[in-house]
Parts: sequence; C-alpha cells; structure tokens
Amino acid sequence: MHTMLKVTKAVFPVAGLGTRFLPATKASPKEMLPIVDKPLIQYAVEEAIAAGITEMIFVTGRSKRAIEDHFDKSYEIEAELEARGKEQLLELVRSIKPSNVDCFYVRQAEALGLGHAVLCAEKLVGESPFAVILADDLLHSEQPVMKQLVDVFNHYHSSVVGVETIARETSRSYGVVDGKEWEEDVIKLSGIVEKPAPEKAPSNLGVVGRYVLMPTIFRHIRALKPGAGGELQLTDALESLLTEEQVLAYRYFGTRFDCGSKLGYLKATVEFALRHPEVRAEFEDYLQSYLPMHLTAAAA
Repeated sequence: MHTMLKVTKAVFPVAGLGTRFLPATKASPKEMLPIVDKPLIQYAVEEAIAAGITEMIFVTGRSKRAIEDHFDKSYEIEAELEARGKEQLLELVRSIKPSNVDCFYVRQAEALGLGHAVLCAEKLVGESPFAVILADDLLHSEQPVMKQLVDVFNHYHSSVVGVETIARETSRSYGVVDGKEWEEDVIKLSGIVEKPAPEKAPSNLGVVGRYVLMPTIFRHIRALKPGAGGELQLTDALESLLTEEQVLAYRYFGTRFDCGSKLGYLKATVEFALRHPEVRAEFEDYLQSYLPMHLTAAAA
C-alpha cells in the first residue's frame, strides 16, 4: 500500500465554548467533562489510538490548558502514587498517553466554525490524509468507529464522512448527505446539505463528528466565502471537494451519545456506568430500586 496514504494524524477541534454546560465550562473545557471517570477527550483519543493514529493535534482556544495538562506527565501525582504504593492508579495515569503517541497543540484565536478549526491544523497535518474527531460525539461500539472509517479509507483512498440514520424531523440538527449506496453502508456522495428542513433533506443520513479527509480539503476550506457569523463550515468545503474528487459516506456500527447536550451527556453517564467494571453491579442495583419508586410517584 502507498505509505503516504496511511492515516497517522487526528485533529481534535476543542476550541468551542461549551455554553450549554455553563457554569461547569466557565474555567474548564467541555471536553474535560467526565463520563464516569474519564474525560470526553480521552475517549476520543483512545478511539484514535485504536485506529492506529499516533499524532494527536488539538485545536484549542482560551482556558483549554486542562487538556494539555491531562495528556502531559504529572510528576506530582505520579510521585505521590508511587510513594503510596498505588501501582494500579499509577499505571492508569501513565497510560493516558502511551509513549508512542505524540500530542501537538495549535490555537484557534477565534471560533470561526469547524472548517476554520480544521484549517488551523494545516501546517501540522501537511500533505497527509488525517482524521477529524469531535469529542462531543461519544461513540460506543465493539470495533472503535474511527477504526471502521480508516478501514474504509484504506480500501478506497478517498475522504470518508461518518453518518448515521436519523429521524427526518431532526434534519435541522445535521449535515445531511445525498448520494448512492455503492456497497453495504458505503455511499458515494453527490451532495451534502447543512441543516436542511425535513422536506428538503436529500436522505435520512446525518453526518456525525468523525471524518477521514484528504489534505486537498484545506484548499477548499481556504476558498470558502465566510457564512453566518463569519464561520467557515466543513460541510461547505466537503460540498466543494466532492465536485473534484470522490468523497464517501460510511454508515458506522455503534451507538452515539451527543454529549454536547445535557440529555445526551446524562444518557452516556448512565450507559457507561452500567458497563464500568468497578461500579456496574452496585449502580444497576441502585437504579432498579430507585426507578420503580420514583416512576410510580411521578405517575401519581
């Protein structure tokens, strides 16, 4: 296989303000919100690592130092755990960033849209294909979703956009794709529309926060005319890219939790707690005793 086409870099746009989670996000980034005991951004990085990605590029903004600190070595914590003989916790802290993984940080001075955030990483990405992962979309699946996308990319050597089946009435919350199914779950795109009205939506497949992109996307982002609020939208750049080269959508296998919303975040917390080896059994007992009592009371 052509070595240049190996996906080894992932871009994490983490400069958003997270206003839906104020005041929790006033001084700490929303990507550091924990699901049980791990911040969202760590789930995203682990998904990238599982896909063979070794260079993590974080596009950060103000008050995002916590992300850099999280993936950095913490001498104080490690020394303390070592002194107390807490081997398992020490191993846990050290495994946050495996030694073969490198982290890079670039600032997005103004929040000018997802396309602009991706463009901020251009110098670090260079001429390689790269992944884009939005930590807000927490995905659970047997085979990590980014690994699924990279496999599709390795087969077709063209940009791949992760999509899921959506209810038509929710189309205004998504970029919706148009195209024809080539093989099961792989769609060759002929168009992509940002937040269409249900009756205008070209399909019931909505884009989620997972992409593998060819570096040619940067030229298309730069050519965009800024949209609403001066923003450069990645969807518009993809729409432009697919007029010049093949772009695919891939219907991934897995469950998505929209952790950019309070409800999605709470659902993820419950689901992941029920899978967590340490608290699973007791938490399930708690829910089973709590719910019948409170649901009966609510019904009355």
